Amino acid sequence: MFRIMFFSPQIPPNTGNAIRIAANTGCELHLVEPLGFTMTDAQVKRAGLDYHDMASVTVHTDIESAWAALKPERVFAFTAKATRYYTDVEYRPGDVLLFGPEPTGLPDDVLGDPHVTDLLRIPMLADRRSMNLANSASVALYEAWRQHGFDGAV
Repeated sequence: MFRIMFFSPQIPPNTGNAIRIAANTGCELHLVEPLGFTMTDAQVKRAGLDYHDMASVTVHTDIESAWAALKPERVFAFTAKATRYYTDVEYRPGDVLLFGPEPTGLPDDVLGDPHVTDLLRIPMLADRRSMNLANSASVALYEAWRQHGFDGAV
């Protein structure tokens, strides 16, 4: 399946919602520290409801540790700075869908990381800053899964 990575997420309910996404799709969720909360935060648990035990969630101390653990072949970084749409990619199982922190997005050093295969954007109306982190991850993940016939879904 696919792998979602949140680089330094800051808003606990977004990560809780991503835990639900991971549980309901079979994808892996990878979180790169520093986090703006603890995984025991009530807001994370409330948003994730009872899905925590059904989700594959890994916390990495830094991005280098994440790369070492994941050994990704392809990483797609989602950013408003990209010119290519997320629908322009033929996704493969194992792809990493990388998203940045809610207030700022991915920093330039992560966008330029040699592990990053391509920069992708989710279209929005002009003069809008960004979409919600969990919603953005859902949009991208479901496109990737759709391309594979929603393998394993009911």
